[in-house]
Amino acid sequence: MQGVLNGFAVIVAVIAVGYLLGRGGVLGPEAGGVLSRVAFLVATPALLFTTVARADIHAVISSVLVVTVVSATAVATLFVLIAKLWWRRPVAETTIGALASSYVNAANIGIPIAVYVLGDASYVAPVLMFQLVVMAPLAFVVLENATGPRRRSLLATVTQPLTNPITIACVLGLVVSLTDWAPPEPLMRPVELVAAMAVPATLLAYGLSLHGAPVPGSGDTGPEVRLAVALKAVAQPVVAYLVARFALGLPHVLVLACTITAALPTAQNVFVYAAHYGRGTVLARDSVLLSTVAALPVLIGVAVLAT
Repeated sequence: MQGVLNGFAVIVAVIAVGYLLGRGGVLGPEAGGVLSRVAFLVATPALLFTTVARADIHAVISSVLVVTVVSATAVATLFVLIAKLWWRRPVAETTIGALASSYVNAANIGIPIAVYVLGDASYVAPVLMFQLVVMAPLAFVVLENATGPRRRSLLATVTQPLTNPITIACVLGLVVSLTDWAPPEPLMRPVELVAAMAVPATLLAYGLSLHGAPVPGSGDTGPEVRLAVALKAVAQPVVAYLVARFALGLPHVLVLACTITAALPTAQNVFVYAAHYGRGTVLARDSVLLSTVAALPVLIGVAVLAT
């Protein structure tokens, strides 16, 4: 339980700083947008490159990865079916909602929880890799085509993901990891320095966005927010538990790891992605906040029941 509380406390503290900065107006009205762009275009790619480059790809390919793929795909697909076929929401907003329903905070909250509750941070590695290498690039393909020029050539559509800095960083990181190449320290130190800015920049930008915002879950995006939070906080961990325990018959510790990682709240990166493309920002912002609130009792309950 201590790990759960520690992970949440760090996140809330930095977001609160961003909110206070926005309330005081000391950074100006464009601060949130600038921080979001810095996080998306510079800091996050640096962080993802260092993360993927140092990952043990063979260890990542595990039963936990199977559970992650199934649970995330299930809830994201359900959101898309309801939002697109029933509510007739636009493609870009539906994509952001699908991410809000399934893209977990595996780094900022997941790592400390894995260390304190599960005793091993490696349990979040499959989640991180799947989100960075598969989920994010696929979402960017959809968002680029939904928000870009109406008429695209086939070549432009196919090559568009290769121009996204996050996708480029993940691909380069995979190359380094698979070839076992160790980049020289003079090359890595500047990248690591910039990478260290990714998490605080994202959290501060998110905190800035909360100043002056209406009550979370209200307004036109209310139904999508409530659906995304319900899928993220309840449906995804339930699916992960059922698949891990009954479909795969995993040991107790792996069932616990799969359930806890699936119960993590929506990652703040989803808000950064939404802000960058200018679509679904309110949906992403409210989903992050409410899923974080909802995830705390769920994670504590799972940890207590498992002991």
